[in-house]
Order: sequence, then structure tokens, then C-alpha cells
Amino acid sequence: MRKQFAVLGLGSFGRSVALTLESMGCDVIVVDKSQETIQEISDRVTYAITADITEREALSALGTRNLDGAVIAVAENLEAGIMATLLCKEIGIPMVVAKAKNKLQGTILKKVGADTVVYPEIEMGSRVAKSLLATEFTDWIELSNDYSIVEVAVPKPWVGHSMAELGIRSKYGVTVVGIMQKGSVNVEFDPQMPLPESGLLILVGANKVLEKIGKLEK
Repeated sequence: MRKQFAVLGLGSFGRSVALTLESMGCDVIVVDKSQETIQEISDRVTYAITADITEREALSALGTRNLDGAVIAVAENLEAGIMATLLCKEIGIPMVVAKAKNKLQGTILKKVGADTVVYPEIEMGSRVAKSLLATEFTDWIELSNDYSIVEVAVPKPWVGHSMAELGIRSKYGVTVVGIMQKGSVNVEFDPQMPLPESGLLILVGANKVLEKIGKLEK
């Protein structure tokens, strides 16, 4: 049975992944918001779609039940990469590979659900395609109408408790991607570490959930 993959974003890296997978006998769906780019590749892949990869409807239309994995190739736009990663995992794509420009970006993408992060400056698209087959904020950044990244002071009821103890992801439905103290961001924190009174949490999640957390006693 032919394996099926989606490639979201068609820069040079995304094109390389898509064409390598197609040449190795896979069914490949590509998605990019540029109609011109889609037209250029449409006769070289199984299916080409002009759409915004941050839109749930566009990704849901890919037939996710049949996909073996997705490659998110939009490292130049972190917000789009985060949103696409979240949506791909939410709609049930089993393997999500995300492109990142640096370690910080890669860590954030892993935190929001990417199974694998690749750095195209180091790994060529063709190599990534082959590996898929081989391994069967105080600040608010809006990602979409429904999702955002925020920086928020550690709520008073959380101070002194660890993220594991609080069950932040399971109980509240948000992901902690970093802890900021004294102007320094830590993205490789220990989930067993007690949360500091003076810290800021960097959270990713649905706006309605983030708003509720923001109203917790400070």
C-alpha cells in the first residue's frame, strides 16, 4: 500500500521533500497559499492545493485518516508553523515533522506537538523525506482567530507547585513553551520544578482558555 504524506509550504525545502517522496513511490499532497507555486508543481505530485495552512478547514480536507505524516516547511513564519503543527496533531495526523530555523524555534515546535524537528541548513529535504520512509506573553501574539501565544505572570495559586503537579496541559488545555525570569527565557525547564513567584509563563493555547488563566488570582 502506498504511503501518503502532506507537505505544507513549498519553499525550496518543502519542494525537495515533496518531490523526493513522490519519486520514491508515495502519494504526496502539497499545500501552499501561492497559486503560482501550486501550478508549478501540480503535475509532479499526487495532489496540489492552494490554501492557507493555518486554516483548520483546509487541513481537514486533506483526508487525514489516510495520511502517514505531514511535513510543515514554513520556518520563516513561526506563527504559521506553530498553528499548522497544532492543527495537524488535533486532526489526527500521526507523524508531524516541522522545519525550524534555530534551536529555540525547534523547541517551541516540539512543545506544541511536532514529533520531529528538522533544520534545513543542516538536513536536506531529500534526506528528511527518506528518513520518513525509513522510520515507518504580558505579551500576546495572535496565531489565528482562536489560538495565541501569551506571556503571563505565574498565577498566585500555581506558585511553588510544579507543572507536573498542576497538570497544566491536561487540566487547562494549554502548553507551556517557556519560563521567563530576569529577562532570560528557559525552554528546557524541568516539569517537576516549582514555579517561581516572579516568573512569567509563555503559553500556547486556545484564546478562550488563555483568557481564563489570565483571570486566575495573581
